[in-house]
Amino acid sequence: MTALPPTAGDRPPLDPGVYLVATPIGNMEDITLRALRVLAEADVLACEDTRVTRKLFQRYGIAPPRTLLACNDHNERNVARRLAKEAAEGAVVAFASDAGMPGISDPGFNILREARDAGVRVTVIPGPSAVTTAAALSGLAGNAFTFLGFPPRRDGRLTALFTTYGSLESALVLYESPRRLGRLFRLAAEALGREREAAVCLELTKKFERVIRGSLGELADAYDDREERGEAVVVIAGMAGKGVDADETDAGPNDAASGATS
Repeated sequence: MTALPPTAGDRPPLDPGVYLVATPIGNMEDITLRALRVLAEADVLACEDTRVTRKLFQRYGIAPPRTLLACNDHNERNVARRLAKEAAEGAVVAFASDAGMPGISDPGFNILREARDAGVRVTVIPGPSAVTTAAALSGLAGNAFTFLGFPPRRDGRLTALFTTYGSLESALVLYESPRRLGRLFRLAAEALGREREAAVCLELTKKFERVIRGSLGELADAYDDREERGEAVVVIAGMAGKGVDADETDAGPNDAASGATS
């Protein structure tokens, strides 16, 4: 599959600056036409893993830019300075994380700050995000949610996090390793109560996407000796949240028939 010609039509060339590009979180068809154009026209592209980003180039028939840089947690500050300098000198500079929105629990924050401090124009190319996808798919977020990123590794700090945010009426959304879901649900149940509704969203937008819903107590029991594969996003209902009422909505393929089942 190839994309529409990125320079087709009467569009003027991209302005110099730094472009933060959201990329698919699983399904490669979720890329936007605007993102493809930026990737195709960028003079310099930084990305978490060049091997991952090259798959997008290959899928959509895009030639890699003249300069392709790896950028991760270890070298982001140095790369950020280089990108700001290149943009200040008139280059179209782009950054793409491996999946999702740069700067949201992914590299990109320092790139934005460095460019802003250097007086360089920064533009975000919106697109896929595991946060909003899970919040919508869970059926627990409604009109508001609070994103907490990756939770602390220490039990005491995680309990303190739930204590601090657990009284909010908005849902809580967290990223978590599938190997630590049992611990997360156990501590959440202890801090927020076993009856609080929650959901874990796995392999979002991929072939084996699934949502497992239940109370925190049910999920804690289900994951006590069970591990999942793939990436996980956890959504916990807010203080006023009642979860999804089976009497009000038709059960879909991802709805739990009873308790914490998939």
